[in-house]
Amino acid sequence: MLDPTYQADVVVVGAGIAGLSAARRLTSAGVTTVVLETAHEVGGRMATEKVDGFRLDRIGRLLSTAHPELRPGREGPALLPFEPGVLLHSDGRHHRAGVQAGTRACGTRSALHAVRALASAPRAGSVPRSRSGAPLGTAMDQARLGAALARLAGTPVERLLARPELPAAEALAARGLPARTIDGFLRPLLAALLCDPDLTTSSRCADLALHAFASGRLCLPEGGAEALPQQLARMLPPGSVHTGVRVTSVSTTSVTTAEHGEFRCSAVLIATGARAAAELLPGLRVPDFHPVTVVHHTTDEPPGTGASLLLDADRGGPVAYTAVVSRVDPSRAPAGRTLVTSTVLGPPAPGTDTAVRMHLARLYGVSTARWETLAVRHTAEAVPAMRPPLDLRRPVRLLAGLYVCGDHRDTGTVEGALRSAQRAADALLADLGVNRPLHTADPVPTARAA
Repeated sequence: MLDPTYQADVVVVGAGIAGLSAARRLTSAGVTTVVLETAHEVGGRMATEKVDGFRLDRIGRLLSTAHPELRPGREGPALLPFEPGVLLHSDGRHHRAGVQAGTRACGTRSALHAVRALASAPRAGSVPRSRSGAPLGTAMDQARLGAALARLAGTPVERLLARPELPAAEALAARGLPARTIDGFLRPLLAALLCDPDLTTSSRCADLALHAFASGRLCLPEGGAEALPQQLARMLPPGSVHTGVRVTSVSTTSVTTAEHGEFRCSAVLIATGARAAAELLPGLRVPDFHPVTVVHHTTDEPPGTGASLLLDADRGGPVAYTAVVSRVDPSRAPAGRTLVTSTVLGPPAPGTDTAVRMHLARLYGVSTARWETLAVRHTAEAVPAMRPPLDLRRPVRLLAGLYVCGDHRDTGTVEGALRSAQRAADALLADLGVNRPLHTADPVPTARAA
């Protein structure tokens, strides 16, 4: 039982990745911090379900090794990369597109060479490739794409954010790339990265997502999405995190809970999702959301696409992207079993699993009739919609003693949630007069690609 008069310097409401990251920064600066979470586990939307030895992410956002925010500590989970770039399916064939991490340092010419090599290299077990280079276009089109990605990787973020802002779909047309390349590669890639099939997201968010794609490798945390918030929770002092505690109201100096009464403190940080934050902070804007459905299958005969992220360039079915995730992270499936995870963007529809199976049969070029469905998980408010005009650094300090953070205060991504947590912690420390330098996170070890 918790002491209802327990006093702390800061009470953080919400034990998602933003709240835990902020709590870690605060405790590293010597600020006594308590984290209260309504659910019985930490992680929020970064949840992983265990079913028959499988680890199934509820949403499974795509992460990038290029983001320094994804480094909770030396002993944390590894970031396991997909194979370089992505695998595109078009007209019954597979085509690889993208640049390897590290080509930025080799210059544009090396990046072009990498793109051409990836687009033309044969791949064992995959559906035969088209000699025409579709959906990337001609060799010259591919060269222009490689040059654009190389330039993007080398462009400072500040310059990206200074570009004129448009909806992402409109901004793509102004980038000087062929329509075939945009429709066949950039649109499906951005839809996957932003969970936005119509690309109504601000072009600033889209530019940041493409910058991370060009600068690093798409990856998954070892052991499931929950591994990152769980590691952050373990790095806090014992007794800092309390689950199963429902907060009913907040002020600048206290938090009232349904189970344990009032917690007195010097400041309160709201780190819940946007809707829960608005219930505690009347007047806080609640954005629209992109719904996401994730379908998990297992099969005894794994498709021959390796550890690749597979996108549908033709957009001929409900699946936006799919992968044999057990090839990326073997810990997500029992020994000898295969886990295929597929993501559908948009509201749920009747017969989702049947439609997904039919689409996956075309994408992978194999029969899915005998695949076993492990779970179909729909999240209506999975990703905050970040339409223009958009302030990427929405205020985290509402007034002295009351702060808010989360993906709804930044780019609507996991990395955005972590950046907002850093901003909130820094603002809070400044208001508390704490000048002690923050602990610098150790890098997460990244597994070698297969």
